[in-house]
Amino acid sequence: MDFKVNLDVAKEHGLTSSEYEHICEILGRVPTYVEIGIYSVMWSEHCSYKSSIKVLKTLPRDGERLLVAAGEENAGLIDIGDNLALAFKIESHNHPSAVEPYEGAATGVGGILRDIFTMGARPLANMNSLRFGSLNNPRNRFLLENVVEGIADYGNCVGIPTVGGEVVIEDTFSSNPLINAFTLGVVKHDETISAIAKGSGNPVFLVGAKTGRDGIHGATFASVELTDESESSRSNVQVGDPFTEKLLLEASLELRGKKWLIGMQDMGAAGITCSSSEMAAKGECGIKLNLNKVPLRENNMNAYEIMLSESQERMLIVVKKGFEIELEKVFKKWDLHCTQIGSVTETKKLEIEFNDKILAEIPVDTLVLGGGAPQYELPVSVPEYFVSQNNLDIEKIPKPKNYNKVLLDLLSAPNICSKKYIYEQYDSTVRTNTIIGPGQDAAVIRIKGTDKSISMCTDCNSRYVYLNPKIGGQIAVAESARNVVCSGAEPLAITNCLNFGNPNDPEIYWQFKEAVAGMGEACRTFNTPVTGGNVSFYNESSLGAVYPSPVISMVGLLENKNHITTMDFKDDGDFILIIGSLNGHIGASEYLKIIHNKIEGPIPPLDLEFEMRVQDVCLEAIKKGVIKSAHDISDGGLAVCISESLISNNNNLGAKIDITRKLRDDEILFGECQSAIVVSVEEKDLIHLVTIAQKYDIPTQSIGKVIDKPKLLINDLIDIDLSKIKDSYNNSLKNKL
Repeated sequence: MDFKVNLDVAKEHGLTSSEYEHICEILGRVPTYVEIGIYSVMWSEHCSYKSSIKVLKTLPRDGERLLVAAGEENAGLIDIGDNLALAFKIESHNHPSAVEPYEGAATGVGGILRDIFTMGARPLANMNSLRFGSLNNPRNRFLLENVVEGIADYGNCVGIPTVGGEVVIEDTFSSNPLINAFTLGVVKHDETISAIAKGSGNPVFLVGAKTGRDGIHGATFASVELTDESESSRSNVQVGDPFTEKLLLEASLELRGKKWLIGMQDMGAAGITCSSSEMAAKGECGIKLNLNKVPLRENNMNAYEIMLSESQERMLIVVKKGFEIELEKVFKKWDLHCTQIGSVTETKKLEIEFNDKILAEIPVDTLVLGGGAPQYELPVSVPEYFVSQNNLDIEKIPKPKNYNKVLLDLLSAPNICSKKYIYEQYDSTVRTNTIIGPGQDAAVIRIKGTDKSISMCTDCNSRYVYLNPKIGGQIAVAESARNVVCSGAEPLAITNCLNFGNPNDPEIYWQFKEAVAGMGEACRTFNTPVTGGNVSFYNESSLGAVYPSPVISMVGLLENKNHITTMDFKDDGDFILIIGSLNGHIGASEYLKIIHNKIEGPIPPLDLEFEMRVQDVCLEAIKKGVIKSAHDISDGGLAVCISESLISNNNNLGAKIDITRKLRDDEILFGECQSAIVVSVEEKDLIHLVTIAQKYDIPTQSIGKVIDKPKLLINDLIDIDLSKIKDSYNNSLKNKL
């Protein structure tokens, strides 16, 4: 048998020669064109995680609260008590958003929503993590505006609040923005739905929207680098309809608890191909599909197009034989298509029939992650920049002559300034669960009918990870946990979206392995297992690779709503303290970049055990009613941290800070550090806070007071009216755009 037949076709689909030969060995014959298409999407980086799965398995993926293993279902599922569980996940839609920002971002939101309600969980909140190139570039401004509009329109129309996130601006993301979407939902333990097919003879239904040609080979498109010709790949970008999504959401949730429901799977990447093969593999069975029965919205679609279409707002559902009418009634009520397109078999194969011909017959376990899909461990090498860009000589950095101006410049910098212009386009309060919305360290939503609240945030300092991937990966987890703690919540678990360049570049793969190692160490320290997530490789353009960006979404639990804490100072006369150690580093800081136009390390060091104890102090003090506000020191250092606590209140309070350290003045004010939380307390609670800190062997330092005057005073260096601080912080992004 000449296996070289169709080899060129396979290569055009992104398969390697060795992968194609292996497919021929599996099938014992030359694959058909449809089979090549199926293998190409299922073995793409986007679906198979073939270059990352071995590394991901090193992450901590179990814990006493986890109800499903990482990657076992569409999203992570953690127990929060009282028969309730949280389903949550973050995923990327980077490449689609680079070429069609509105639809790319909108369908990113739609896809992550379906991952949640497919499991039977009602979505409660969305977040996002967005990264763009310099806003001096008109194309980047266009991308930002349209991405935000796509996120807003989709989330607002479905009626799920967008409660927070992050926006990062760095030159490295020009031409390749990162668009990561997060959704969290709640479900009762006994109402969860699995993505499984089983029971020979049980019918397989396609429900929701009709199938079109949009998004064909979107998974493969997401598994290659962007080029100047990527604009021609618009057909790889799906088109969303949030109103159909809302109907699909309600219809799907109506299936919870139905004894005749076997399983349900979203049609995301690779469409019918992925959902059918994964459900069959999970149930150790086969599925036979008749594509002539698939409702189409375009004429003359062939089997290849139908199988690989990524048209949105569709699900695959398996029910017990004899209950077809019951399922159809539910979807008829919501005015959605519900069509039987196949049945479960005992063959353990994916069989595709079209026009009375069998066009594909593939063992399902050879298609899926964890089964026969390839797994690679790629070579690594330490980049030259790792040494050359981590030797900052602080003595060569001139000290500022005007500290007031430096602070105002930092507050107006795109990575620090208010993102209100963006998040005010999102409905953050729909469904009336939002307690803390955008603009704080973390968002908090209530679980109605209980005393519980959920805290969540997304975090990653890409510059840190670029300069030191391992410590940067640790910091991404540590800061996300710290932000959740500052809201009064106990961190429970993370989901992650790992955005990197081409894994076949040994330096990029080194970044990836180091960052994952750092994340794993931090998650073990904080006892926050990884519930699942997404890997997005090939984030490169003609300008080069993006900064490595392992975005962390941390979820935390508040058992008592009285423990909810915000960053804003509350009352005149309150004492301002630092829990932890102020050890400002100029390396890798916003100050170094914005004021001195340098990006150099070393980045701030991190002691994970010390960090954990700092968070323990803060959380215990919040629960005992000692702390009135909490905000961690991060981008921009202490001066920015204090400014943000002043800006976020509406009572025109100020702060007078007197602090001495064996550091340069710019290190004290603008240096960045880890494991330091600025809190405010009443005078009568000072001793109580110090006592708690001593129990954990954590230092505290009183650095000033809240004052009844709208000014910020720090040592003899900064003296600025609050009005100027607010103007720089609140208006710079809007003016830029």
